[in-house]
Amino acid sequence: MSLSPLRLRGQVLIVIACRGMSMTGRQLGFIAALAMAAIVPVGAQWLNYPVPGVPRTKGGAVNMTAPTPRLNGKPDLSGIWEAEDNRPCPAGGCADMKVGQEFVNIGWSLKGGLPYQPWAAELTKQRTAENRLHDPMSKCLPPGIVRLHTHALMRKILQTPTLIAILNEQSVWYRQIMMDGRPLPVDPVPTWNGYSVGRWEGDTLVVSSNGFRDDLWLDANGSPMTSSAKITERFKRPDFGHLEIALTVDDPKAYTRPWTVTLKQTIVADSDLLDYVCQENEKDVPHLVGK
Repeated sequence: MSLSPLRLRGQVLIVIACRGMSMTGRQLGFIAALAMAAIVPVGAQWLNYPVPGVPRTKGGAVNMTAPTPRLNGKPDLSGIWEAEDNRPCPAGGCADMKVGQEFVNIGWSLKGGLPYQPWAAELTKQRTAENRLHDPMSKCLPPGIVRLHTHALMRKILQTPTLIAILNEQSVWYRQIMMDGRPLPVDPVPTWNGYSVGRWEGDTLVVSSNGFRDDLWLDANGSPMTSSAKITERFKRPDFGHLEIALTVDDPKAYTRPWTVTLKQTIVADSDLLDYVCQENEKDVPHLVGK
């Protein structure tokens, strides 16, 4: 059984997952009481705190189409962002967090799908059939920079002239984008997030990354990414409320050609991050059986 905080209509609800467990009526009653007791007013977490400087309509709502904020003449990407809500729940409802299409299949918008190498196509097919049995995220391991863009939990961008940091609710992970002119490392030690350097091309932030591990997943289907991968992201903020990331994966070991998808995110104003630590009180992993 594991506890995880989720946002729900202006409150924080502690959701209790009991996969693979059978319980008596008394146990179920106890869990229901615990869940009700865990509903906490959001004021204590700054989840409904009006932020100064946010453009608003005459009715007080956030003006999502207001002009792009700027920092030193460049678009300021700072803010809390959530992935585009572009995947409806099935008729029976979502069994877990509501996720977007790219979280499940990063190449869903590409004609013909991802250009897998034969071994990568077979591996993805196997992983999909196993229902994330060996997904690093299912084991509370870091998901990598691509999946942190598509995850249902939020992320906060902090922008300075020499460094852009991305803070994630998911397991309280962070990412650094170096903006001080340094080159990418030539022979880096492989890591979950790799190494990222950025530069401005007009109003577009261009980020180049390398140095990834050889066992990363790009989506819940299990599309692989290897240590040969190089990633290019092009960040654009067309207005106050929207962020677009054109993400290119160049991984000749796993794909027959480079491919690009555009990820869209929406600002979450007047709110803040919540710590979500997957490993805390985690008891699901021993019960994972896949399909």
